[in-house]
Amino acid sequence: MKFEETVKNSPAILTEGAVIERLHRDIALELDPFIAHAGLIYDETGKKILETIYRQYMDTGLAYKLPIIVSAPTWRANPERIKRSIFQEHRTINKDCVNFIAEIRKDYTSNSENIYIGGLMACRGDAYRAEEALSEADAKRFHTPQANALADAAVDFIMAATLPAVSEALGMAAAIADFGVPYCLSFVIKRNGAVLDGSPLHKAIEKIDSAIDPKPFFYMVNCVHPEVFRQGIGQEFKKSEFIKNRLIGFQANTSSKSPEELDGLDYLDTTDPAEFAESMVSLHNQFGIQILGGCCGTDNRHIEEIAKHISNCYAGKGE
Repeated sequence: MKFEETVKNSPAILTEGAVIERLHRDIALELDPFIAHAGLIYDETGKKILETIYRQYMDTGLAYKLPIIVSAPTWRANPERIKRSIFQEHRTINKDCVNFIAEIRKDYTSNSENIYIGGLMACRGDAYRAEEALSEADAKRFHTPQANALADAAVDFIMAATLPAVSEALGMAAAIADFGVPYCLSFVIKRNGAVLDGSPLHKAIEKIDSAIDPKPFFYMVNCVHPEVFRQGIGQEFKKSEFIKNRLIGFQANTSSKSPEELDGLDYLDTTDPAEFAESMVSLHNQFGIQILGGCCGTDNRHIEEIAKHISNCYAGKGE
């Protein structure tokens, strides 16, 4: 209940910036092609680098006295991918990843209550290709084992992120809902406010909310630039008032390029951290976006600037 109470009562919550994408920038690291960064917890060098990244985000939240959400490195750790990876003998990868974050959190002693651990899930296929999405029924079957593993690992909530299609999101929601853990769905959207499969975001949320019990605790958007979000959500908010209460989080890219343009780009297309933070906090002020963090191109500097700007917003207001 503590996580749910924090979401209901805190005017602003930080979440992490990029993790996988930051690791890709480190030429000394080689991520498993199937489960990405999940395997790093079994490698001493990789584990230290991963821990440093997570600590940077946790340190920022605590320094500015803001709740901070960090996600276990389980985004690609579904059973199918685990079986194809070199880590197939590790039967408890999801639990091990959650425990890895939980052990770091313990070091923050009394302040650990403001650090929340999310169990991260992904769609089965390419997150930017809606045509690869599973049907609702297939998605529920496919994602149930990982949802079960994350729930058993006692995460504070489960997050299905970078979702390109409503069909698979429905199945993922149905799978997670069976385990009694708060959860959220995070979509990739276009400038017109539609999910990548063409569904208007407000219609997607209405459909999922009416079909799944319990419904998602909240919704987010991730992996798009703040200006793409501003344009898309501005249109969606005009079409449906209820979305204001359901869409409360955003993890932004620093690049305005499309996912297709970013795929395989041989340089880091990024934005000055202070400029990025100004854009993010303006979305907080304009649309009431409560959970703020980063995706591709971001690092701890971007999250610290968000924290700094948010703290300035509430300075002297008793928050």
